[in-house]
Amino acid sequence: MPQRAWSKKRERQYEHIKEGVLERGEDEDTAEEIAARTVNKERARAGEAKESSRTSTDDISSGHRGGLRSHQGSGGRTRDQLYNEAKHKGIKGRSKMNKAQLEKAVGR
Repeated sequence: MPQRAWSKKRERQYEHIKEGVLERGEDEDTAEEIAARTVNKERARAGEAKESSRTSTDDISSGHRGGLRSHQGSGGRTRDQLYNEAKHKGIKGRSKMNKAQLEKAVGR
């Protein structure tokens, strides 16, 4: 079960994330780790944690990110994923860019 320091809301969030990861076919240990890391990051972003890393507070939220970094293998994100991030960031000329140019433009 989650840490006692978590609120009821965070415990529900943990269970929800864990169930989703299990439905994707991951094993129990992986699901628990992903859920705990996500909840802890959200706690840090909301100022509920005593300590937090810079990436926890400065990065885009887990809910908004929603799979941007869930790529498989060495190819990384697809061109369409990069294009959508460039669109969200308002990068001009994105429709004429190839994958490498989009990666450079979005800063990854």
